[in-house]
Amino acid sequence: MQQMEKVKKELVIENPKDDTLLVLIPAGKFLAGEEKFPVELPDYYMALHPVTNRQYTKFLNEQKPGKEELEKWIRLDSDCFVRFSNNKYESYNNKDEHPVVEVSWYGAQAYCKWAGLRLPTELEWEKASRGTDGRKYPWGESYNQNLCRNDKNKGSEKTAEVWQYPEGSTPYGLYQMSGNVWEWCEDWYDSNAYKNYKTGNLTLPGSGTSRVLRGGSWGDDNEKYFSCFYRYNDIPGFRNFSYGFRCARTF
Repeated sequence: MQQMEKVKKELVIENPKDDTLLVLIPAGKFLAGEEKFPVELPDYYMALHPVTNRQYTKFLNEQKPGKEELEKWIRLDSDCFVRFSNNKYESYNNKDEHPVVEVSWYGAQAYCKWAGLRLPTELEWEKASRGTDGRKYPWGESYNQNLCRNDKNKGSEKTAEVWQYPEGSTPYGLYQMSGNVWEWCEDWYDSNAYKNYKTGNLTLPGSGTSRVLRGGSWGDDNEKYFSCFYRYNDIPGFRNFSYGFRCARTF
């Protein structure tokens, strides 16, 4: 695929269940957080781009959720380009390759379980976004609104196709880890988590009231949201028109 030219083919695997392309993030240290402290992670895989409307409709058509389950996972309103029509779920308005939105953390988790994948941890997400050199944005140190989908360049649209903004991809070649949609992570949000990580204790928070989101979205214009280390959070059941997710896999 032409869009994958920046990624070494031998580092990419394809998940047969949903066609997700996953890139190997090699084991080793990276600089985490705004204070840039070293954290060492093992090998893992991260999806090349967020889950699309096309992929999520396949999941829904196979799972056939009941009304209560569906509403827990996704809100099929005018901001979501997935709908139920002619006894099946479908993407519409030529949005097949746009990231699915209005998905809750539960809806992201359910998809990952179906696909045989998982949500990334917050630290995995950050390493995949910034690489090992501690850069502030996936592309470097300075914010550039032309390198990611945001409120200043979306025009009359909202989300963008997942293959857009290739110049803003990460050191590992991953697309749109800055902008387009906020991405759910596995972790409970804990304001002190990075203080613990800095001491070398990488145990994930065991409980909380909200889950981590990272990356900024098409609806934002404050450059801080698009940085690799900005931490956002929301209750896991919330479905928002700027929330999506990408998958990860243990090596």
